Amino acid sequence: MQFPQSLNRSQLPLFEAFLGQSLVPQLTDSVELPSWAEESEPFSELSLSGSLNHCRHLLGPVLRELSQNQDARWLTLIAPPAGLTNAWLRSAGLNLDRLLVLQPRTGQNSFDLAREALRLGRSHTVVSWIKLQPAQRLSLSCSARLGSAQSLNIRLD
Repeated sequence: MQFPQSLNRSQLPLFEAFLGQSLVPQLTDSVELPSWAEESEPFSELSLSGSLNHCRHLLGPVLRELSQNQDARWLTLIAPPAGLTNAWLRSAGLNLDRLLVLQPRTGQNSFDLAREALRLGRSHTVVSWIKLQPAQRLSLSCSARLGSAQSLNIRLD
């Protein structure tokens, strides 16, 4: 069975048909976004697997680029793995004048230290090596926004 259709009849666009003419102008009104919505996400995570030597080979250029950032603030490493010694950092070409390596104190953990370093805003980037839960990722992201910093977490699998 076929239904006859007039070729001269125009079809309403799908959304106008459902929304009606009175609502369409409201969709074109501009919406002001909060200032942080225009910025890039302040939290990133990098997952590396394989031998420590292979991971260091991949990590070297990333850390070198971050250490040469034109921002006057620190590149901060929170409790880096034992294989990332001062000698290795120097040989990887990092700018050691702009590098701060922090270890948690007694009674403090790496996550709390990273969160505090981000919140204070004295670092342009805080690099951590923590196995994070989703709520912790969000917490680091919020702390980074407060300090106008970037958080980079590296997972070594």
